[in-house]
Amino acid sequence: MELIYSKSREGRRGVSLPDFDVPEANAVPEKMMRKEPANLPEVSEQDAVRYYINLSKLNIGVDTNFYPLGSCTMKYNPKINEVIAKLEGFAALHPLLPQLKHGAALTQGALQVIYDMERMLCELLGFAQFTMQPMAGAHGELTGIMMIAAYHKANNDHKRKVMLIPDAAHGTNPASAAMNGFETREIPTDDHGNVDIPALKEVLGPDVAGLMLTAPSTLGLFDENVKEVCNLCHEAGALIYCDGANLNALFGRVRPGDMGFDVMHVNLHKSFSTPHGGGGPGSGPVGVSEKLAPFLPISRITKMKDGTYCLGYDYPKSIGFIAPFYGNFGVILKAYAYMLSIGRDGFLRISENAVLNANYIRTKLKPYYKQLFDRHCMHECVFSVDIQKEKYDVSAMDIAKGLLDRGIHPPTMYFPLIVHEALMIEPTETESKETLEEFIDAMIELAKLAEENPDEIKKCPVKTPLKRLDEALAARKPVVKLEEK
Repeated sequence: MELIYSKSREGRRGVSLPDFDVPEANAVPEKMMRKEPANLPEVSEQDAVRYYINLSKLNIGVDTNFYPLGSCTMKYNPKINEVIAKLEGFAALHPLLPQLKHGAALTQGALQVIYDMERMLCELLGFAQFTMQPMAGAHGELTGIMMIAAYHKANNDHKRKVMLIPDAAHGTNPASAAMNGFETREIPTDDHGNVDIPALKEVLGPDVAGLMLTAPSTLGLFDENVKEVCNLCHEAGALIYCDGANLNALFGRVRPGDMGFDVMHVNLHKSFSTPHGGGGPGSGPVGVSEKLAPFLPISRITKMKDGTYCLGYDYPKSIGFIAPFYGNFGVILKAYAYMLSIGRDGFLRISENAVLNANYIRTKLKPYYKQLFDRHCMHECVFSVDIQKEKYDVSAMDIAKGLLDRGIHPPTMYFPLIVHEALMIEPTETESKETLEEFIDAMIELAKLAEENPDEIKKCPVKTPLKRLDEALAARKPVVKLEEK
């Protein structure tokens, strides 16, 4: 389709603004003003609407197609949660509104939502306290590691400068540790897909501050030795962090706090059905055990004896402000509505179906794609295209491009790094058996095509608006502006 600039006609407008009814003022400093007008297309409202609607149809999204993006939990978001977040009483509400106006408390509804969310997450996951302040999963990681650092500092244990990270952990873990000043050391995976216990014992010592364990791991596996890992870390004086981005597999089955984890972040946009991506606000709440509770960020919401809620700041050991303005209140509200609507039994069904769907795909595709660890998986399954690559020079990228031609968003590719030519597939609990069958048939068809006609699969995609691109060139020399012809 043509760019919207091709529809531009001088003088055409898509908006009609009223005359100013306030005095003119130079709110923007002169030095910050553009010297030349922006080269924006001049189109009617109708042309603008049609252009962007048609543009949106070129994308594959979770509301239009199967989206098995491993480790990201791209599940369907019930639209009722959006409706609830738009209710006037909530849409016009913010936790930082003045506490009282004409004798009425303006913030109580918002503060109760956040307070209730913290309590429900504590019950669901087995932690003493939660904070809703972090704005995303990686932000939650950063917050959790900041509290681990503050804990050791408060104990005058300044020699603990090392954070251990298994090689099957999420990729943001080392960054969160490094941003807190920790040296990171990698722990290998054993032959069963678990943390290598002998390797862990070898590096645990007085310099280790903690270990960051993704549970389940990016291999889609639950570590069979998780309690031993936690105990070993605690015996060495270290704390253990749980990366909760893969929580869908555990709901209602096990509580990470009960297993021995000291701190954990969760993703509302993954496990609690709020919108995923788009550059808008997110939410990555963090739960802690009693020993870390004094270090939670401020402000903290307190329920008073008279049943009202207030923001509290008097916590001398707190790591301070992480995101004080609650700009993501609407995101928290959608997750709140989701939790109340599905209830305790609903969380059990989530984990049942998430694990069942992933293992159904794993079993059906086992004859066609290599599995590095041949055991029951959790919410996602990981395959290798090693065999196809070696025999027919067909890569994981080729399989992914072939899926695009079949109306399916590709799974995560080339991750985790310890699996060569990896495809990480997460069907989520929201997909039907019929949808899974369509995906399985497409994957089998591509496996056979790789064997019988590898040149054809290397041309994919051929049915999309843009055909196969040179990804390396696009990454190294991106064209990010409109080029005049």
